[in-house]
Amino acid sequence: MPRVVIGNGSRHAGSAIVAFVTSDATPPIEAEWLTLPDLVDLLGEPLSRVRRLLDEGQLLGSRRSGALRVPALFLLGGQPLGSLRGTVTVLHDAGFTDDEAIDWLLADVESLGYPPIEALRAGRKTEVRRVAQSLA
Repeated sequence: MPRVVIGNGSRHAGSAIVAFVTSDATPPIEAEWLTLPDLVDLLGEPLSRVRRLLDEGQLLGSRRSGALRVPALFLLGGQPLGSLRGTVTVLHDAGFTDDEAIDWLLADVESLGYPPIEALRAGRKTEVRRVAQSLA
């Protein structure tokens, strides 16, 4: 069961700094988490569109710390990270829940040497998906 560590100091009202720790995640990266109203403001989209992004897997969120929140690292240039959707699909196909997928994306993965989200943000989706497929 993941342990949740919540801090403050976020620049968005209602968002929090949250780190998740799992058995194979050492150390996790600290991530700012955004609420749905935060996403509406940042994306400039109506709430219905933000919910659709979540439903379609273009964004991934968790309710572990109360309200549904999305890691800010899942956005790049004010838009959902393009490579996230396919990677989430691979993780779901491997049997991961949304919470487990978020943990894996934010964890320092030994076979990569860094958190998968960092690789995705750097444009290395093939490498991340190869490792994710090996988890099935």
